[in-house]
Amino acid sequence: MGDRNSTTYAAADIVNYYAQLNRLQPAEAALLEQLRDQLPTMRMLDVGVGGGRTTQHFAPLVEQYVGIDYSPEMVAACQKRFSQPDDSMRFRVADARDLSQFDDSSFDFILFSFNGIDYVSHEDRLKIFQEIKRVGKGGCYFFFSSHNLQALESGLTWKKQIGSNPLKTYENLVMLGLFWLFNRPMTRDTLAEAEHLIVRDESHNFRLDTYYIRAAQQLKQLSKDFSQVEIYPWQSTERVLDMDAAIMDRDLWVYYLCQLKTSGRAN
Repeated sequence: MGDRNSTTYAAADIVNYYAQLNRLQPAEAALLEQLRDQLPTMRMLDVGVGGGRTTQHFAPLVEQYVGIDYSPEMVAACQKRFSQPDDSMRFRVADARDLSQFDDSSFDFILFSFNGIDYVSHEDRLKIFQEIKRVGKGGCYFFFSSHNLQALESGLTWKKQIGSNPLKTYENLVMLGLFWLFNRPMTRDTLAEAEHLIVRDESHNFRLDTYYIRAAQQLKQLSKDFSQVEIYPWQSTERVLDMDAAIMDRDLWVYYLCQLKTSGRAN
């Protein structure tokens, strides 16, 4: 899945699309307010920075900001978009699976937004968590978004595509048909049984292989090294308190906020 995804994120139309985005998602805005008093003392790593959508909101507030992306084209777009008068804001080409250019215990706050963690394999996803653990200080906040397999399974029925607008209904049914076409031989049983799954979804016209995971399984992946995990729907500022809440069957991606366990870590 790596070659297709990396090629997509290097394409000029995709880079230009991300370079013009400038708004935080509601869950991101809520986190900014939650951490606002602490941000001036924090070193922040913005992983998968893309075209700099989150840069303009967080970089002015933190002590030091480093934005990274594995796409040199995305990093170049950030460097063009933002002036860098001093070392307090930097952009680098770096892959989240290998953050060896950063020392251990370097950051107080790590952000990985827009589901960037979902465009690598399962094994590489686990490598990313280990790298986050290594470069984060004890108590480091880690905030990332990821696709929600529970909602994907719930939404893949023709009944869910029907609404009051005939044109929208038609578009939804076409997209549903294309999804099943691009994901042969996946079945509904496969969906129901999977804890995580890589699918070709409609992102950028079905150009990406995307990792979906159930929230319960995501909590298991985080449980060894991270604590105080909270879940937020991507379009809401309200924390999810019930894993069976209806919104978990609707929101195709959610945010996870957690902290790196402090045991044995430097500050």
